[in-house]
Amino acid sequence: MSYNETVTLGVTGASGSGYFLRLLQTMVNANVKVYLILSEAAQIVLKTEADENWPTDIELLNEFLAQRFNSKKGQIIALASKDWFSPVASGSSAPHKMVICPCSCGTLASISQGLSNNLIERAVDVVFKERGQLIVMPRETPLSTLHLKNMLTLSELGATVMPLAPGFYHQPKSIEELHDFMVARVMDHLKIQHGASKRWCE
Repeated sequence: MSYNETVTLGVTGASGSGYFLRLLQTMVNANVKVYLILSEAAQIVLKTEADENWPTDIELLNEFLAQRFNSKKGQIIALASKDWFSPVASGSSAPHKMVICPCSCGTLASISQGLSNNLIERAVDVVFKERGQLIVMPRETPLSTLHLKNMLTLSELGATVMPLAPGFYHQPKSIEELHDFMVARVMDHLKIQHGASKRWCE
């Protein structure tokens, strides 16, 4: 199966499930293959914010995702948080592009220090050592000095820190349009064509 791009998408327990749901759908629509890693906290937030109760069994989850996002077989591959034998855990096979949306400040702290206690953290470690592209999308306010220091560390390592802070110049009429604003920014930085949102002055 041929895809336009392959991306690792990590989802943590920060608020903002709607962003990642829209981002995943947009990636599928753009013919992107996605390795999806959800933390346990992300599953809880997803249920709380979007009233979506996804299977915890990986095999069932993959079947569910194909139907939920109308994707090709094998286009979305959900991975367990401790699956150390998955492609994203190895520099020889991991995608060179990764997004964490939303990114909790706990994950922000861990990856800024090079920890690998779960698959999201290990996938980031691989992206850094292979000189790939990482976009982290924190959703927290206010930000402590420690949060800001961790963001600075990641930026100095080459990551793009893209807080989930949508603009309003496109006069959004719905929450979905706010989601799309940020999704469009991510897709632009990944250099993947999309139709998620209007650009400035369009």
